[in-house]
Amino acid sequence: MSAKRTAKSSAKTALSRGKANLRLLRRVSDAVIRRSAPADLPELPDDFWDEAVPVVPEIKVPISLRVDSDVLEWFREEGPRYQSRMNAVLRLYMQRSRKQAKKKSRSNTS
Repeated sequence: MSAKRTAKSSAKTALSRGKANLRLLRRVSDAVIRRSAPADLPELPDDFWDEAVPVVPEIKVPISLRVDSDVLEWFREEGPRYQSRMNAVLRLYMQRSRKQAKKKSRSNTS
């Protein structure tokens, strides 16, 4: 059995895990938003968000994955969210492999 202790999450912690505190956001004034916004925000064209499409993130499935120690070390050294970056690399590999398979199947039918 692991000697690791697991802390119980409080209501405050639960809010910080990817969910916005809407009560707090509703109280933020426009002046505070302007002061905290990136400097280049006012330069965005008026139609910047016109074609924006909300993207629902894929559901993640916890797995146990064995990787070479140097690979894991490199991803961890790159900073927080290393698992998300590993997922992004795997996704790109999957997408390119699918694209190549489609090209191959088209050339075989021609």
